[in-house]
Amino acid sequence: MSFQPALELIEALQSALDPHESPGPMAVGLSGGPDSSALAITASHYCQARGIKLVLLHVHHGLQAQADQWLEQVQVLAELLEADLEVRHVAVALDNGLGLEASAREARHQALLDLCHEQGVSTLLLAHHQQDQAETVLLRLFRGAGVTGLAAMRAATRRGSVWLLRPWLGVARQQLKDCVAAFSAHTGWQPVDDPSNRDHALGRGALRETVIPAIQARWPAWSITLARHAELAAQTQDLLSAFGHALLARLRQGQSDDLSLARWRELPADQQALVLRTWLDHQGVAMPSEKRLAELLRQLRGVHALGHDRSLAWCHGSHQVVCIRGRIALHAKI
Repeated sequence: MSFQPALELIEALQSALDPHESPGPMAVGLSGGPDSSALAITASHYCQARGIKLVLLHVHHGLQAQADQWLEQVQVLAELLEADLEVRHVAVALDNGLGLEASAREARHQALLDLCHEQGVSTLLLAHHQQDQAETVLLRLFRGAGVTGLAAMRAATRRGSVWLLRPWLGVARQQLKDCVAAFSAHTGWQPVDDPSNRDHALGRGALRETVIPAIQARWPAWSITLARHAELAAQTQDLLSAFGHALLARLRQGQSDDLSLARWRELPADQQALVLRTWLDHQGVAMPSEKRLAELLRQLRGVHALGHDRSLAWCHGSHQVVCIRGRIALHAKI
């Protein structure tokens, strides 16, 4: 493929990869939309120039009638880029209390991680950009998130043996649209158009269609400002995280990830909440809302003094917190 993306995009990708690049294959989470397609196109150019194998990973949710058509468009793009394509069909759980958007996101992330492990990939590139980051800050602010939530998405996150890298967090979406438009003019290929991005019934769709146009008209630099806010919140969160891990070390039972209920109860209320957030994040569990976390706090504070309560029933996604013989533990939900 002779197409060359803009130098700014190549440099942003290079900057993200420098601290984390491994000698093995690299993967891109590819929905087929403009953002992830721009990332696949740029990563393809980068990898071909360096002799690195690129694997494109597509998750088929089956939530939209056009899902099969999108898969066909992704297959064509993979052929144009001369990259391997791996596809995973998933069923999105709608009864786990997370809501459609969060459930689909959790299913997608787990499928991508599973595919990375199967393909021997330790670097996964995701296409979230500056406006995505700013939208995430707004959504979490509206939901009452604290510093942890307002830190929004990290440029680099470790999940087991896989680094999740987001090289576009400082890149304006228009640059990605320009990249795909130029690629389309060069090849005739067109990206996927997902109508859920404009669905008023979904939080992000409602934000994009009704709230952001008003913000954009009054504060044109809103996405840059909120993305910077996320960076500052992330710095504060790093300090909280260090403190949370210190607390976690004091509460752990032996070499396991179980926590001592008695020691947890000795902490002030704000530290009880912090250590639970740290504990869940350490085990790769999606962060619960403040309301959901408050319910877990209430249940744990009401557990019998001996720390054995079969009625504790705090479920979150595919996990459940249990308390047996003075130990707070996280189990896979059966």
